Amino acid sequence: MSLRLPSEIVVEDVLPTLRVLLARELAARELTQQEIATHLGVTQAAVSTYVSGDPALEPRIADHPRTAETVERIATGLADGEMDGYDALAAVMELVRAFEDRGPICALHEESMPELAGLGCDLCVRGANPELRAERAVLDSVREASRILATTPDLPAFVPNVGTNVGTALSDATAVADVAAVPGRIYVLDHSVEVPANPEFGASKHVATTILAAMAVDPDRRGALNLATDDALLAAAEARGLDTMAFEAGYENRGDRLREQFADRGAVPDLLYHRGAFGIEPITYVLADDGAAAARLASELVEAATEK
Repeated sequence: MSLRLPSEIVVEDVLPTLRVLLARELAARELTQQEIATHLGVTQAAVSTYVSGDPALEPRIADHPRTAETVERIATGLADGEMDGYDALAAVMELVRAFEDRGPICALHEESMPELAGLGCDLCVRGANPELRAERAVLDSVREASRILATTPDLPAFVPNVGTNVGTALSDATAVADVAAVPGRIYVLDHSVEVPANPEFGASKHVATTILAAMAVDPDRRGALNLATDDALLAAAEARGLDTMAFEAGYENRGDRLREQFADRGAVPDLLYHRGAFGIEPITYVLADDGAAAARLASELVEAATEK
């Protein structure tokens, strides 16, 4: 693991870029290199490199419109004498805080620490807290599920034309935004399962709707994935003694109808399936305690359904 603090990114990527841009703006306002050096707290030789050389800039910082606005404001203030060092520092700190709140500093942090990818991390502005740990556990569950599906040999035959997705909900989920899934869905390419992106919250309406309906009756059923409806798959489920339930494909307000059916039967099934309708592909949902558990169950059912 690469352990890198956000403050290191500020020191190594943000501040050097800001110094170069500020030096150039101040030079454009006809300040001498020594005056610029005094304002920036660097040597005159460094200013000469900033202005006349080709120093490396971090493009995600340099090209951001908020950077341009801040640099111009500071340069104008220093050049006109309306800002002192304290005011300039306050403006830079304001920019840094904005960039730490899901801005380019977050992108740089995720790049240097892949463990943070997809978390929508608020670590810099909120610090570590139970909510973030819960979100990370949910995202990790979907990542594990994606790996299981991608390495199940015969799964491509069971991926519907609309694609597969897998989701895990937060324990207190009440909306689609509280359920993590794979953006763009999991699809088949050249007979292999492809996972296009890291999981994100709110990435799948259909899987999330199914999970939320299940949680309304059984709060522990927080995971689900969809496959193509297949008789061999359903037979494998029945052979294992799993609870299966058919439902109509063309429901309006499907989430409400599923809640009613789950409540009437007093339990959430392990497999929920329909046979399709006009313009609707037959789909089966595998439900479990989380997305990873649903993926393991799906993998086992696919293996059983394809045994020769």
